[in-house]
Amino acid sequence: MRPFLQTATIALFAVFISTGMLVAAEPAPAPAQPMFLKLQDVKWAKILPDLGEMSPEIAILRVDPKTQATQLLIRTPKGIHVRKHWHTANETHTMISGRAIFECEGKRMEMGPGGFNYMPARMVHEAWLPEGSLTFITVDGAWDVNWVEGPPTASDVTK
Repeated sequence: MRPFLQTATIALFAVFISTGMLVAAEPAPAPAQPMFLKLQDVKWAKILPDLGEMSPEIAILRVDPKTQATQLLIRTPKGIHVRKHWHTANETHTMISGRAIFECEGKRMEMGPGGFNYMPARMVHEAWLPEGSLTFITVDGAWDVNWVEGPPTASDVTK
């Protein structure tokens, strides 16, 4: 570096330090750790324990510690009509196996493996899930279910 530029750079640096214009950068947050999980290793819980073995099951895969965004799986040991409900956050469904019918705003759509949908926050919807379906769900915030007419009962289980 030329002597003049070197002197000018040092002087400018000194001005920034003396005026408080030079602020040390905060350290970068620790990088997030990758996560790998096999389907056979997930922990399942009954969504509707009163239905016993007929209850759909849920596996929470991950919850973001800051935003509470959630990724989860739902599987159905028996077919079931999931009554009208809504969620506080935006929700997506991706069918892994089986078929499902979703209804919102009076429109029905059938989805098969690989099918994807998006439900905006607070949109009332319902679903018909056959026995053996597996659905991957993402929620932009904390997972919740707000039933419009009450949760499914044994009469909603299809044989």
